[in-house]
Amino acid sequence: MWDHSVFSKNRDRLNAQAVAAEFLNEVVRLAEKQGLISDEHFSVDGTLLQAWASQRSFRPKDDTPDDPGPGPRNAQPDFKGHKRSNDTHASTSDPDARLYRKSHNTGAQLSYMGHVLMEHRSGLVRSAHVTLAGGHGEREAALAMLSKLGGRRRRTLAADKAYDTADFVAACRALGVTPHVAQNTNGRRSAIDGRTTRHAGYGLSLKIRAWIETHFGWLKAAAGLRQVKQRGLERVDALFQLAMAASNLVRLPKLLATGSMA
Repeated sequence: MWDHSVFSKNRDRLNAQAVAAEFLNEVVRLAEKQGLISDEHFSVDGTLLQAWASQRSFRPKDDTPDDPGPGPRNAQPDFKGHKRSNDTHASTSDPDARLYRKSHNTGAQLSYMGHVLMEHRSGLVRSAHVTLAGGHGEREAALAMLSKLGGRRRRTLAADKAYDTADFVAACRALGVTPHVAQNTNGRRSAIDGRTTRHAGYGLSLKIRAWIETHFGWLKAAAGLRQVKQRGLERVDALFQLAMAASNLVRLPKLLATGSMA
């Protein structure tokens, strides 16, 4: 028998995602009409969003319980000596959450990864997207957002050292985008060279790229979304897009009043 309740839940979830995307698009169109948005110069970056799931919920997929060790039932579990990975474990609270850390200086957390494409004229979010947390997520999301811009004009894209890979640089150029990525020369050769870095626009792009952090800062401090309070990729994506639309709206009154960059 057809389960109408399941269909209704999935339809509502997808609608929320579509509504959030359209709301962000409408805010972007408003800024475009006022001449506040560039269609030539962009930055991209990603940030980790802590999932609404605890480390205790990260259990083996084969349902074999980890040894909780001695102590009270609700004590923090000791994972020392236990190999835990996304291949063998999953969160029972939020199966879409992934154990991940963005740098070696931080501990791994159950997370999603939020991605933002920001234009350079006013520092407004042009596109936002959430993916499962993973090593290739930032570059794949960047290319997906770039491909949706449309048009044939030449564009530039600023990004940090994590995007300095040969495949990403080649994919950008195939889309007609000049990659203004920060060079990663730590024991390796950068995917870009002096033909790109010698231009004044390269340095300017990397300087403006820092503006994107203000959106992430607002998201986690003012909007209180350092840890998202939704579960599942679609719902977290909808929440993130709404938050980025709100971040744009916070900036718009000042931009409209001055007619200049933030």
